[in-house]
Amino acid sequence: MKMGLLDFLLGPDINRGVEDWRNAPGAVLIDVRNVNEYRGGHIPGSINIPLDRIDSVTKKVKDRNTEIFVYCLSGSRSGQAVRRMKQLGYANVVNIGGINRYKGKIEV
Repeated sequence: MKMGLLDFLLGPDINRGVEDWRNAPGAVLIDVRNVNEYRGGHIPGSINIPLDRIDSVTKKVKDRNTEIFVYCLSGSRSGQAVRRMKQLGYANVVNIGGINRYKGKIEV
C-alpha cells in the first residue's frame, strides 16, 4: 500500500485497522489507554491493557502468533506498545492508530 504525505502526517487509519481486525478470525483488539480513558469510551470488543502494564499481555494473549491490533488516543502509545510486544515475542502485532480518528460505534 502506498502512503501519501497526509497518511504519513496523520498515522495509521484506525477505521481500516478495525475493519482488518473484524475480518481476522481469532484476532485481538487492545486499547492501551489508561483505565479512565477506556471507561470513557472504547471500541466494542476491545480489551484494555494500559501501556504501563503492557507486559501483562502475556496473561491475556497466550499464543504469540495471534493477530493483535493496538490503538490508543492518537497512535503514539500504541506504537510504543507494539514495539514492546514485539520484544516479548508477539509476531503479528500492528499499531492501528488513535481512537480520536475513529468513525464507528463507541461503547462506554
